[in-house]
Amino acid sequence: MKAWEVWKCDLGHGIHPVVVVSHPLRVANKPIIEVVDCSSQRAMRLPQENEVLLDTADGMDWPTLCKCDCVYAVEKTDLKDFRGQITVERRRAIVRTIVNCRAWDSL
Repeated sequence: MKAWEVWKCDLGHGIHPVVVVSHPLRVANKPIIEVVDCSSQRAMRLPQENEVLLDTADGMDWPTLCKCDCVYAVEKTDLKDFRGQITVERRRAIVRTIVNCRAWDSL
C-alpha cells in the first residue's frame, strides 16, 4: 500500500473508491491512514470547487468525482480491491483542492 493509490473502502455509506493521501512514511509504518472519498457512480457533471474529476488513468472505471473537502482516517486493513494510482497531474489537483477547501492558502 502506498500514498496516491486507489482502493475501495466502506466509510459508513457503502463501498466507494478512496484515494490514500497520507504521507508515505505514515502509510508504511502506521495502521491508520488518511483517505479521501470518491463517488461510486459515473460523474454526470463538472466537478464543484471541492472536487477533482478522476478517470480510468487514475484507476477508476469511468469519470469519477473525488471529494476533497473531508479527509477520513481509516485502518489500512479496511482497504480492499486495489484499483490503481492517481496520475501526477491529478495528485497536484487533489492537494490544491484539499488546501483550498480548508482556506489554508489564505494563512
